[in-house]
Amino acid sequence: MSSDIHYNIVEIFESLQGEGFNTGMPSIFIRFGKCNLACPWCDTDYHRFERWTLDQIMQKVRSYTAKNIIITGGEPTIQPKLTMLLDELKAAGYFLAIETNGLKPIAPQIDYIATSPKRLYQHKYQQRCIPSADEVRIVNDGEILPFCEQIEQRIQAQHYYLSPCEQQGEMNLLDTIRKLGELNQRRNKPKWQLSLQTHKLVGIE
Repeated sequence: MSSDIHYNIVEIFESLQGEGFNTGMPSIFIRFGKCNLACPWCDTDYHRFERWTLDQIMQKVRSYTAKNIIITGGEPTIQPKLTMLLDELKAAGYFLAIETNGLKPIAPQIDYIATSPKRLYQHKYQQRCIPSADEVRIVNDGEILPFCEQIEQRIQAQHYYLSPCEQQGEMNLLDTIRKLGELNQRRNKPKWQLSLQTHKLVGIE
């Protein structure tokens, strides 16, 4: 029974995709609790969540108008019985995108993969990660260039993005632009683009 299946949900809301290739796309965000990493600059309190049944999730999703769903977290790939929820969403006609750190396999129901590998855990990506994605987004949280080059070799993607890191209200945008220039002056290498969290800039969720 779907009423007996529970998920760790931080929030479900409708907004615009704020970053990456699909910036501006009306979307329903399903944000899961818990993560298999612990980045100090993470802007999601994934430790605080409620237990929602599958039925409750579907009822909430159907209350919105968008037909694009973004599965995010925390880390959605560690959620038990995620495929059952994805099956329900696909059967209801939704386009499914996921935002993941890329360390665990992606369910086949997913239509679009945005992965954000984390430099602080680069040793994990040397061991295993997903082989491909639609887009890669890396946060500039330090000496990021060697890690970007490592991920180019490990994860094949259509789009590669570098994002500034915001800590204590400060965003290292200038440093991020400079590093973009270093990445893009290389010959015969993937081109990297800037990705900003535009939803924060305009004050939407």
